[in-house]
Amino acid sequence: MSGIAVPERDGTPRLPLSARVRHYLPFATGGLQSLLQYRSTFVTTGVTAAAGAAVTVFLWRAVYAGAPPGGGPGGFTSEGITTYLLMAQVLQVLHANRVDDEVAAEVYRGDVAVMLVRPVSYPVVRFFACLPVVAANAVLVGVPVLALFALVVPLTAPRPVDVVLFLVSTALSVLLAFLVNLLTGMTGFVTTNTWGVRMVKQSVVAFFAGQLVPLALMPGPLAAVASALPFRGMVDGPLTLLLGRYDGVSGAADVLARQIGWAAGLTLLSALLWRASLSRLEVLGG
Repeated sequence: MSGIAVPERDGTPRLPLSARVRHYLPFATGGLQSLLQYRSTFVTTGVTAAAGAAVTVFLWRAVYAGAPPGGGPGGFTSEGITTYLLMAQVLQVLHANRVDDEVAAEVYRGDVAVMLVRPVSYPVVRFFACLPVVAANAVLVGVPVLALFALVVPLTAPRPVDVVLFLVSTALSVLLAFLVNLLTGMTGFVTTNTWGVRMVKQSVVAFFAGQLVPLALMPGPLAAVASALPFRGMVDGPLTLLLGRYDGVSGAADVLARQIGWAAGLTLLSALLWRASLSRLEVLGG
């Protein structure tokens, strides 16, 4: 029954999910081919990520050098804070999907108008096109950086169940990063230059996601604000699960539920803004 086309409300046939997914696979392939043309980018990204991780990790290790065995500020041990900050850098690499840059550039050049005559959804196209970027960053940058620091500094060994929870949460964090970057790129419909918007977004996300400072070390009111925002699900949420800093099954379910809820909300917001942007594009195009 899954291969039968179901009619839409207007009577036109709707393709099954597998057929619709196949329509977008060429965009993922195209994204991979484009990525391979700039292989030197991975070297630059890897060096930048390693340098950033080194500064952050060794700074905080100095802060926690005299921490008691039971844990210092925020309940972190020296190994725990090292693992948190290192993995935060790895997650940042996974979130660097270039969607905001590419969407803004296509809007500025007018290339996005081409999608209006194609039987595909532009936001879905951008999602499939960014998947090779995420996978390549994970394999060619994230894993080597993690392996390098594992040889240099002691890290916390997570439990197998926490690793599984972390992987699920990481997948959701990648989705959240895509949606945030998509919304950022779509500001190009109302601004002539999105550079400032992207810089502000990068700073806000880095701070409220817990990438620079774990939420557990923030003052109570500020931590409450950060916990209520979707950015927590991009870094602090997955690392809370990886380090086992949650209260049983209910605590883990709460982290994942928040991520899923924000992903659904941002997906709806993206759809609404995309429709509004199309109307604006059609008006400007005459």
